[in-house]
Amino acid sequence: MTALGLSSVTIAWIALLTAGLFEIGWPVGLKLSQNPGQLMFGIGLAVVCIFISGFLLWYSQQTISIGTAYAVWGGIGAAGTFIVGVMFFGDAVTLFRVLGVILIVGGVISLKLGSVS
Repeated sequence: MTALGLSSVTIAWIALLTAGLFEIGWPVGLKLSQNPGQLMFGIGLAVVCIFISGFLLWYSQQTISIGTAYAVWGGIGAAGTFIVGVMFFGDAVTLFRVLGVILIVGGVISLKLGSVS
């Protein structure tokens, strides 16, 4: 247990979920860098998000299996980026795109349910 009363497994999962959220940040940064006057801001955001996301993924893999960790990380990144694209960048919402995100999330859930950590 840590000072906050959280187990190392709980901390690893919090780190992994946070890593997944930062995984959304770098494609958003690259998209923003395409706007006039936002090149350096967008690239800077992307680099910071890649670093934080990668570090937290590395940290979480000390406790969580590599396959589960990578699937959760990538799934949050893919589904989250899809949602951000639709909400803020006017990306298309089609049946097949939504079905794809549902399949990604379903795969991540099945890997989590099948893991021991």
